[in-house]
Amino acid sequence: MDGLLRLLGLRYATAALVLVALAALYGAASLSRPSATAREKGAHTPVTSAVAVCPGHEDGRVSVQSPAGTAPGGHAEVTATRGGRPLAAFDAPGRGWHRDLAAMADSVTVRARGPLAAGLSAEQTTHWPGGPDRGLAGVRCAVPGTDLWFTGPGPVIADSLDLYLTNVDAQPASVDLTAISDAGPLDTTDGLATPVAPATTRVVRLGRSPEGLGDVLRSARDLALHVRTTGGRVAASLRARLGEGKGIEWVPLSAAPAPALVVPGVPSGPGGRWLLVAVPGDTAARVRVQVITPDGGYAPQGQDVLDAPARSVASLDLAKALSGKPAAVRLVADRPIVAGLVAERGADVAYGTATAPLGPPDGSGRPSSGVVADVRLDSTLTLTAPSGPATVQVTPMAPWGPGTPQTVSVPAGRTVETRLTAPPGSGEGYGAVVTPKPGSSPVYAARTLSTGEDDDYLFTVLPMNPAVTAQWLPKVGDSQTTLND
Repeated sequence: MDGLLRLLGLRYATAALVLVALAALYGAASLSRPSATAREKGAHTPVTSAVAVCPGHEDGRVSVQSPAGTAPGGHAEVTATRGGRPLAAFDAPGRGWHRDLAAMADSVTVRARGPLAAGLSAEQTTHWPGGPDRGLAGVRCAVPGTDLWFTGPGPVIADSLDLYLTNVDAQPASVDLTAISDAGPLDTTDGLATPVAPATTRVVRLGRSPEGLGDVLRSARDLALHVRTTGGRVAASLRARLGEGKGIEWVPLSAAPAPALVVPGVPSGPGGRWLLVAVPGDTAARVRVQVITPDGGYAPQGQDVLDAPARSVASLDLAKALSGKPAAVRLVADRPIVAGLVAERGADVAYGTATAPLGPPDGSGRPSSGVVADVRLDSTLTLTAPSGPATVQVTPMAPWGPGTPQTVSVPAGRTVETRLTAPPGSGEGYGAVVTPKPGSSPVYAARTLSTGEDDDYLFTVLPMNPAVTAQWLPKVGDSQTTLND
């Protein structure tokens, strides 16, 4: 009997110790979870590191530009992604660099450290005045990410769609591709778990290979492509070739799905103009449409509301509503959507997308600016102020530094198209920085490069994103109360 009582006592004691241990662990977990106050604390700090990938693989110009006014110091390098062969190095904020690279066999990576990294922008532009790929094509060199969207043409319209996936890191990346189209979701197991080795670029032929979603993609006229990594990260660029003599272009990265979007940079002039609206979710979206032109904002007659089906891409022909005027398109939906733009003129095509506005403070205390690295030929800015009057300072950036600023006013609810003027000594190209003045309302912007007339007209549109000059860092300390989840 005494042995039995001792055994029971030992079991109860063990159970009690387990309960005490669990209570201690629970208490530590509670202490380690940051309070609401701890989560709110933190600070914006200047960006000191940046990387961008220009897709390469063809003749073209790579241009790099940093804004003026950043602190001195820092270093930037342009290298071939594979092998790291150096192409250029510079360390002067506010000065631009460009080089025409013949037959780029691989992508080009731009890396910057120190103050020079804040707001750095890079672009790749190609210009073929003749031949089967005649046209102007431009793309912002892509920042590596894990969840990316493109909205543009499908294989019914484009002869070829090539997705360039670049891994700049030392670890391998794995990519899942999914898509929706004008016909609905393109359900297939193709396109999943595509590997991208470190320091390499993989070109995926959409609709022409299993990793490019295979045959199921070939019936798509309009396409929303979702690029998501399950391991690592990639820089992604999408090139569309419409056909011999019909133009080529890069499709810009779309803004993430959101219920309210503005698509800037609808260029002036004749030709087709189409809005593309993708609904990634399982419920249809009701989208209110407003075009904002130099004459003001208005809902296109008979097109003020777009009922877009779930998991599909809907298009809206805006050529008649715009009548050749420059514009932006404002969209307000009852659920998250993705939006893009198609513009045709002459024998060329350009694509646009929704962007964030310039103007709201970026954390540094200054209004956020937009930076373009390649300005030449006939260059214009399209500026839209949907919510109030805006005034911006446009500063040309020659290779030797900033030129004379130009002030442009944009009335409330209007779009203004203004021509850019090359500064003295700019040579064959220069950059530009667009900065809203203090007190200005948010402004949406895009740059258009063009050359030629009538059937020989060639053009490309580059939506302007706010330059990343500051990042949010949470407050940290040596107490368990500030540990992250």
